[in-house]
Amino acid sequence: MTELCTGIASYELLERALEQIPYAKLLGVQVREQAGQPLFYLPYAEKNIGNILLPAIHGGVIGGFLENAAVLHLMWARESAGIPRIVDFSIDYLRSARALDLYGRCDIVRQGKRVANVLMTAWQDDPAKPVAMARAHFLLA
Repeated sequence: MTELCTGIASYELLERALEQIPYAKLLGVQVREQAGQPLFYLPYAEKNIGNILLPAIHGGVIGGFLENAAVLHLMWARESAGIPRIVDFSIDYLRSARALDLYGRCDIVRQGKRVANVLMTAWQDDPAKPVAMARAHFLLA
């Protein structure tokens, strides 16, 4: 994956990097460009449902989606071949993620030479109504 991430300003390279992450590939994570920033996208798939009675997307799927989005967003923003390593991750589930497509956006809150703090938001129909928000610290390569 290192060779794919060199100069990762291209969304095509982000898509190729996603193909190299087994869990992201299993979930079906995709990326597209919106307003000059990566927008992460998880199309609805029955395999990602955790509660079949609601039905609702499994919380672990949402967490994995947001973690992968944050790693790739950091690589994109830093245009770096180094893969950030997670130090800690905290997620707040705000409402049930229904059996619909899921979107995610990341914001780098603070980035130093060795550590970065990233805020992630996941939503479905309306970005103003997030289903989950997460915060993570990453050790930069």
